[in-house]
Amino acid sequence: MSHPPFAQLVQGLPSAVPFVGPEAQERGRGKPFAARLGANESVFGPSPLAIDAMARAVEEVWKYGDPESHDLRHALAQYHEVAPENIIVGEGIDGLLGYLVRLIIEPGDTVVTSDGAYPTFNYHVAGFGGVLHKVPYRDDHEDPEALIAKAREVGAKLIYLANPDNPMGTWHRPRILHDMIGQMPDGCLLILDEAYIELAPDGTAPSIEVSDPRVIRMRTFSKAYGMAGARVGYGIGAPELILAFEKIRNHFGMCCISQAGALAALADQSWLAEVQSRVAEARQRIGQIARQNGLTPIPSATNFVAIDCQQNGDFAREVLAGLIARDLFVRMPFVAPQDRCIRISCGTKADLDLLEDALPDALRDTRS
Repeated sequence: MSHPPFAQLVQGLPSAVPFVGPEAQERGRGKPFAARLGANESVFGPSPLAIDAMARAVEEVWKYGDPESHDLRHALAQYHEVAPENIIVGEGIDGLLGYLVRLIIEPGDTVVTSDGAYPTFNYHVAGFGGVLHKVPYRDDHEDPEALIAKAREVGAKLIYLANPDNPMGTWHRPRILHDMIGQMPDGCLLILDEAYIELAPDGTAPSIEVSDPRVIRMRTFSKAYGMAGARVGYGIGAPELILAFEKIRNHFGMCCISQAGALAALADQSWLAEVQSRVAEARQRIGQIARQNGLTPIPSATNFVAIDCQQNGDFAREVLAGLIARDLFVRMPFVAPQDRCIRISCGTKADLDLLEDALPDALRDTRS
C-alpha cells in the first residue's frame, strides 16, 4: 500500500530542523545538563502575576483560546500607542515568520538575509519555495547597507534583520535603521526582528510610523518576559498587512493559558525591570569569566553574550564540546568568522558558577 506522493517542493527539502534542542541532546547523552545556557531562555522566569494568571486559566483549558486574542491585542495596542488593527498575535515570532513568508513568497521569489542570522527564518523561506540570498556580517553586526544593495540586485520581496542580533548580541542605533528603511526598494518588506529589544539599551528601538508599509516589527514574550514555553509573539505593522494574516493564520493557535499569561506579564512592568537588572548582572559576570580565561566578550544588548575564542571555528567547536561534556548546554554561531565564538545565555549565579569552573578545563583540553 502506497502513500500519496509528497509535494515536489517538499521532496527537494532536507530532513533537518533549524536547531537541535537541549532535550534531544540530553536523550543522546543519557543524562540531563547541569545548566541550560544555550537557548537564550530567561532562567529568571515569568512575572509571578503571569504564573498566577496561567494557573487560573488552567481551569478553563477545556475552551479554545479566543481566536482573535482580543484582550491581548488591545492591551498591546495601548502599550505601544497604536490601534488594535496594527497588532497581530501568533505562536511566537517563529510562527509569525512562517505566516509572513507564506503571505509574501511564492516559489522562486527572492529573499535577503545575513549569512549566519536566525536560521528559522531561512527554514520558512525554503519551505515555501523562496530563494535565499545572504550577505556577510560586518564587524560582527548585520550589515544594513549590504542587505539593501543585495535586495536591489536580486529584486527581493523580503529582507530580514534582527536588532539586537542573534547570535552575536550586537545592535544598531535608530539612525541606521531609519536610513535603511528610507532606502528600501519598492515592493520589498523589511522584517525587523526585535525579540531582544526589551534587553537593549534605552533608545535602541527606532521610532517608526506604524502605517509604514515598508516594515513589520516582530516582538515576543519568550525572552525578557520569560515565557518561551508559552509561545506568544506579535507583529506591529500597517493595517493592510496585519489584516492579510487573517487569510492564512491558525485562528486557534493561541491557547487560553498563553493569552492569560502574556496579558498579565505585560501589565507587570516592575518584574520586567527586575529581569532587565538580573540580565545586566549576568552579562557582566559572563564577561568577567571570559576575560579571566583570556577570551573577549562581545558587547551584548541581549540575554546572552558571544565570547570570542580568538581562534577559528574548529577551536571554538572544541571548546563548546568541552563545556557540553561538563554538563553545560551552550551553543555557538554557525558561520565563519562568527563561529570563532561560543554563545552563553544569561543564567543564575549557580549556573555561572558552573561555567566559571568548567571553562578553564574546556580551554585547557582544547589547547592541549
